[in-house]
Amino acid sequence: MKTRGPQLVLVRHGETEWSRSGQHTGRSDIPLLEDGRKMAELLASPLKEWRFAEVWTSPLSRAAETCALAGYGGVAKQRPDLMEWNYGDYEGRTGDDIRASRPGWALWKDGAPNGETAAEVGARVDRVIADVRVVKGDVLLFAHGHLLRVLAARWLGLPPDNGRLFMLGTASISVLSLDGDGTQPVIVTWNDTTHLRG
Repeated sequence: MKTRGPQLVLVRHGETEWSRSGQHTGRSDIPLLEDGRKMAELLASPLKEWRFAEVWTSPLSRAAETCALAGYGGVAKQRPDLMEWNYGDYEGRTGDDIRASRPGWALWKDGAPNGETAAEVGARVDRVIADVRVVKGDVLLFAHGHLLRVLAARWLGLPPDNGRLFMLGTASISVLSLDGDGTQPVIVTWNDTTHLRG
């Protein structure tokens, strides 16, 4: 798809023990599983379609290692604003476990005690988006599921909690850009995992 502006390529990190089990993994530095490492290596080929002016990664090891295994470790800059949602007291717990004691709970509307709200995550990604928009060329980001979903919502000008509308698999590639006269933010592709099927 032809777009009018540079492309922002989003990569969610490879699989970890907690992403496999559905546990909320915010600031815990859970490493990639061996399967996650293989997923990260498979990102190298499709990412060669671009020439990136900037590569940024979350400092958490699951994202930084995905970045390195995909071939960008030597050029990536760590950005603390790309760290995953802080789940506070719900760190390491599954949604079903949380709802057993707090019926009706949803991260997107309720946030997490002693953690972040969707609006607070939105403020972080807004800073990243502002920096992306002044880069001359395409930008590659390695980060986390919920964080990248909020980023997509904010890129489109939607409230942060609209990130709930965008599912995102591990080691997926998504592309955001500008269309029309170069001012309309758009999704070019979302949650592409075709490279993992090879």
